[in-house]
Amino acid sequence: MPAADLVLTAARVHTLDPAGPRAEAVAVKDGTIVAVGDRTDTAGWTGPGTETVDLGGATLTPGLVDAHSHPVWGLEMSAGTDLDGLRATLHAAAPEGGWLLGWGLDHNAFGDQPLDRSLIEDVHPGVPVFLRLYDGHSALVNGAALDRAGITGPRTFGQRASVVCDPDGRPTGHLIEHAAMDLVQPHLPTPSDTERIARLRTLLGEMAATGLTGAHVMDLGDGTVPELLTAFEAEGELPLRLRLAPWCMPGSTPADLAELIALQSRAGRLWRVGGVKFFMDGTVEGGTAWLEHADCHGQGADAFWPDPEAYSAAVRTLDAAGVGTATHAIGDAAVRHVLDTVAALGPGARGRHRIEHIETVPDDQLPRFAELGVAASMQPPHTAYTRADHSDAWSRRLGPERAGRAWRMRELREAGAYVALGSDWPIAHHDARQVLALAQEPRGAASRGGGLSALMALEGVTSHAAAAAGEAAVAGRIAPGHRADLTAFAADPLTTPAGELPDTPIALTVVGGSLRHRAV
Repeated sequence: MPAADLVLTAARVHTLDPAGPRAEAVAVKDGTIVAVGDRTDTAGWTGPGTETVDLGGATLTPGLVDAHSHPVWGLEMSAGTDLDGLRATLHAAAPEGGWLLGWGLDHNAFGDQPLDRSLIEDVHPGVPVFLRLYDGHSALVNGAALDRAGITGPRTFGQRASVVCDPDGRPTGHLIEHAAMDLVQPHLPTPSDTERIARLRTLLGEMAATGLTGAHVMDLGDGTVPELLTAFEAEGELPLRLRLAPWCMPGSTPADLAELIALQSRAGRLWRVGGVKFFMDGTVEGGTAWLEHADCHGQGADAFWPDPEAYSAAVRTLDAAGVGTATHAIGDAAVRHVLDTVAALGPGARGRHRIEHIETVPDDQLPRFAELGVAASMQPPHTAYTRADHSDAWSRRLGPERAGRAWRMRELREAGAYVALGSDWPIAHHDARQVLALAQEPRGAASRGGGLSALMALEGVTSHAAAAAGEAAVAGRIAPGHRADLTAFAADPLTTPAGELPDTPIALTVVGGSLRHRAV
């Protein structure tokens, strides 16, 4: 074997490779793992140019991957003030670019009061205010923002979106789903590409420091992301690997689908377009999750695509071209329709399609994921927005029966499904260690069902994430021929108590054989 570029040794290596699950040393050449073995094997792997790193008592695992994130578009979504403190935070915030922007507004913040601009009109009077709700699918704006965007009454959209109005037709300031929020978007401050690259470099560096080596990016932003990433790579390397899925929205034409298929060839050194993202519904809290029976507010009986068969037809076209899909489906009716759509494609579609979120699903749908080869992509941090006593907005909307079927990660795993895990940043923090911890000990409404084992959780951000992306042959394990994407924990993530994982230092992050993070 030619001398390796990099040799890593550690107290333990969890390879997640059934052929050899434990090791102590890994050799890397040209960005690929070329050997795995014991410390005694390393003498035959090194040469004059080999970098050798002894990680001491650390534990090496396959590189962690966030299976659902928005690191580029999320920079826009997280612009302004983090609304964790809400009222005090808003009053203390300083407008920028003529606007007051905020994100992460909790649906539970105002109790049972409906969202209305009157709740925020006293904040910086005269300054337009745009506050994103934590679900990312809705916003609250004040009267000045409505005036700036020329919104004076209800609008009609080609998807399940709405400008919420009172009985007199007056906009309340509550904008539900992307099409409604897009009425305001053109009027918001816009950073330059230089600023975007600088912010992205900082964000991705922070993500790498939590052990992340890659992310499945569930958007293509405003369409300029490939150009932005190309410009980024002209200046240096991306801190982690990005796989991007552009959106296919209701009303997409054959020409639109052809463009999505053509986009699959776009790639850089550490980024590529891979797959297409759909929405089959919205969110429970916003009343736009597609449910088999309406929620407790009488909403949720409709799909995001007004004609669900048009969605199925679009998936068929993409599948015939070999393009995988990821469909946002939170409600039980949405999940069922996606599974029905994949079932109609036949066995050739197995392993090509996935469902995102899956917040409530009945028993009879659980085994279908494994039967159809559909990956379940789920976000454990979302459970923290609910409460075990079902007093939160999510649970109250669904009622006790459906809220009792919350985030069934463990049951999907036990039914044989691939369960890939992510954060959905900026909806929740991107720290991969928090994802691991909350997968084992989910919060709120999901706490009653039990979490994943430590091994299942680790698989969710490694081997199962790779399978969900159709990359199991080259990623997600520490084995010869696989990508040299690696994460080193200061302690063993399979034996560390879940509550301690978020504070467990990351000793090293390696992407494509290059060190992206190293603890001092």
